[in-house]
Amino acid sequence: MAKKENRSIEEAMEALDQIAKRLESNEITLEESFQIYKEGMELLQYCSRKIDTVEKKMLQMNEDGTVSEF
Repeated sequence: MAKKENRSIEEAMEALDQIAKRLESNEITLEESFQIYKEGMELLQYCSRKIDTVEKKMLQMNEDGTVSEF
């Protein structure tokens, strides 16, 4: 699997899906649940940063100071 910082948003979302399934399975210990939860939160933050970056690239500042979609 790709390093966390080199993942595409799709890869990160798939990893989040797998984390959710593992947490729902009841086949892991409480300690494992906390570790998996932490990993999921890190992935959510990563996705949020990537999406924010894409949104910023989609906007363009015009000469008059207005913003329009790129």
